[in-house]
Amino acid sequence: MKATKMLVATITLLSSTTTAFENPEDVMGRTGGYEYISSIEHWCDAHGNGKKNIDPPYIPPTDWKYNTTGGPVEGKINVHLVPHTHDDTGWQITVDQYFYQDVYYVIDTVVSQLQKDPNRKFMYVETGFFARWWDQQTSKKQTIVKGLVKSGQLEFINGGWCMHDEAAPLYTEMVDQTTRGHQFLKRNFGSDAVPRGTWQIDPFGHSNTQAWLMGAEAGMESMFWGRTDFQDFNIRKNESRLEWIWEGSQSLGSSAQIFAGELYGGGGGGYGTWIGFDGAGNQVQDDPSRHDYNVDKMVDQFVQNAQKQAAHTATEHQMWACGSDFQYQNADHWYRNLDKLIHYINQNGTVNAFYSTPTKYVDQKKKAQKTWEVRRDDIFPLADAGHHYWSGYFTSRPALKRQVRFATNFLSSARQLEVVAQVNAADVGLPTTRPSPPVGISWTDSLEGTIGVATHHDGMSGKCWSKTMNA
Repeated sequence: MKATKMLVATITLLSSTTTAFENPEDVMGRTGGYEYISSIEHWCDAHGNGKKNIDPPYIPPTDWKYNTTGGPVEGKINVHLVPHTHDDTGWQITVDQYFYQDVYYVIDTVVSQLQKDPNRKFMYVETGFFARWWDQQTSKKQTIVKGLVKSGQLEFINGGWCMHDEAAPLYTEMVDQTTRGHQFLKRNFGSDAVPRGTWQIDPFGHSNTQAWLMGAEAGMESMFWGRTDFQDFNIRKNESRLEWIWEGSQSLGSSAQIFAGELYGGGGGGYGTWIGFDGAGNQVQDDPSRHDYNVDKMVDQFVQNAQKQAAHTATEHQMWACGSDFQYQNADHWYRNLDKLIHYINQNGTVNAFYSTPTKYVDQKKKAQKTWEVRRDDIFPLADAGHHYWSGYFTSRPALKRQVRFATNFLSSARQLEVVAQVNAADVGLPTTRPSPPVGISWTDSLEGTIGVATHHDGMSGKCWSKTMNA
């Protein structure tokens, strides 16, 4: 079903004229040149300097149960905290190796943590990984997950077999891998799991085919990404134009429009925040009987970052994508600290914070009835510094690109033969040694999954750690 285009009711076409840009490091660090300068005297410092009579500004609740309820508050800066992981279906090791070593534990521990608090939320993207995890679960665990999906705690975004590249694959390959992921979700979770938005945070540029065909025409309402050109980001940030309406097809007009934007973000990929709780360091310590009490510093830094981002964000709502590559393998680290932040940020009252998802964030953008810029261009290529263009991957590793193209042609022919000859998997009798997690009953099913993985933005692009950039 096509998504309702509530966002476009008040669209006005704005100018895309560019001006001088800031330091390129500004965009890659994504902190807007921000360096935290304390606006308060930290309680631990004051206490250590002989001010023993000063009470700590924040103390834990008597039952140690943090208040994570809440939602948007009109008139305040609303920070949508969106827990997420970015799991590449193959990059420096294979999709199966990433699953076995990392991703199994991401999904498994997230599910466990979501059960502990109905206010917690998580969004997941790569169905090729989720299908591998799903096939190894008990029926009891699967029932629990279905409940989390139905309640909206676990939300699927994008929903493709992987997060595909947008430059190297043909549109048919993009459609195939996205359809496969959606079929898996529909088969196992029904309409509750149908994605409402796309989440192309890591590909190295974006085509308007993604915007209209894989976005608006596929029933999506939104599209967000992290990696983007440093000049474009800085100009848009300064003018509070990091979000817009993308009309990917001029001939289709308004039916091809989707709400799109560059995440304010942090880190090299631009799809995280300054907060990170994946390891043992940088924890929120709120126990005043401990020497490393720092919750007052964390609240102050959070408020300052929210206020700075608000100066570059249209409407009072901003989204913080909390997570990065293969993070949440111990989800307790993230959720315990996020629980504390939400509790104390809202106790402070300067800004408002709560668990959210991209869909809930976009719902609030709709309500603003704001006039948005309209873009119709491709967003290629991107550079992360002067003369550092991510364009080498357009043509690198041509043999791999050719293999995916020819395999797609072969798959198309095999599908047609399957229909004409009425041959099913049982008739073939030649099972694949290491099959893709099954979605359908076709004898071409595993090949479809394999090609889907190959369209990944670190796969078919030929990208490796060197970024395959051209200077």
